[in-house]
Amino acid sequence: MLVLSAQVLASPAGAFQLTLHDVPAEVYYSPRGGAQDALVRRIDAARESIYLFAYSFTSEPIAGALERAVRRGVFVAAILDRSQPTARGSQGQALAEAGAMVYVDRKHAIAHNKVMIFDGAAVATGSFNLTKGAEEKNAENLLILDSAELAKLYREEWERHRGHAERW
Repeated sequence: MLVLSAQVLASPAGAFQLTLHDVPAEVYYSPRGGAQDALVRRIDAARESIYLFAYSFTSEPIAGALERAVRRGVFVAAILDRSQPTARGSQGQALAEAGAMVYVDRKHAIAHNKVMIFDGAAVATGSFNLTKGAEEKNAENLLILDSAELAKLYREEWERHRGHAERW
């Protein structure tokens, strides 16, 4: 496990300057580098909430883990790209039917964020799309940081996008 530490300083235009110290971190690469399994483990360990942004969401293992989280009482909320309601294999509908709050971001040409926020205490981000291709074929990366401060920043950004997103 990589250990970093964080100091957050607000910058103009919604940017933030971070100095990382003593923040536990996990780094994964794909294809087949453990990113999908790491996300499923984090989802299965969540006890309160999972907020996520996803550009492409077709991963059945990740969708299944999110559905299990909803069933055990974890609040799950997702903001997906405008392409997802009609995308082949999209898991957005299944997630909504499981009881998660699912939204579509139509404001931006592409809602390209790939982020999960776990229990307000950890953030997963990187290029890793929630897809079979990301797990099995693509060169992708995933970084998971255990930081409540970072989780708060990402949650605020999630809420900002929620303000213009439409319900699934």
